[in-house]
Amino acid sequence: MKGSEVRAAVEWLASAAPDPDACRWEWERDPRGIALLPAGRRWDVLILPGELGYPTLDVLTRLIDRPGPVLADFGEERMGFFVPAGTVARWVGTGVRGAGRGTWIVVPHPGRPVGKVRWLVPPDGSGTLTDATLLELAMHEAAGRAAADGGG
Repeated sequence: MKGSEVRAAVEWLASAAPDPDACRWEWERDPRGIALLPAGRRWDVLILPGELGYPTLDVLTRLIDRPGPVLADFGEERMGFFVPAGTVARWVGTGVRGAGRGTWIVVPHPGRPVGKVRWLVPPDGSGTLTDATLLELAMHEAAGRAAADGGG
């Protein structure tokens, strides 16, 4: 990412924080390069197990040029897809956890590599999010391929 893209991504992410200045300060000072941000304000996060998340991201990137931000964490066991705020309250799929209003997520600085949490698709600062319907279609296709390959 270019410097201007990183700055735009930092500003967009920090705008979800109750105190954007404190969020930016935390990213700059915390050696882990992470901040806690509330879900449900600018975006929700749908959390897929890695074995479904990676194939879903592959399908998604074939369908659209740029999906919304995607995080991977804890040894690639889970992936978080940033979707429009309010999605989690309406989501009825099984096997998918959601972070919506009232929950907080660990978010790494978009311009620096960090330890346990990293961006697979960093935010670009424009506010682009993944459409939940498109994400669901990509999940179905990924699961169907896994089943056809004998993986599920």
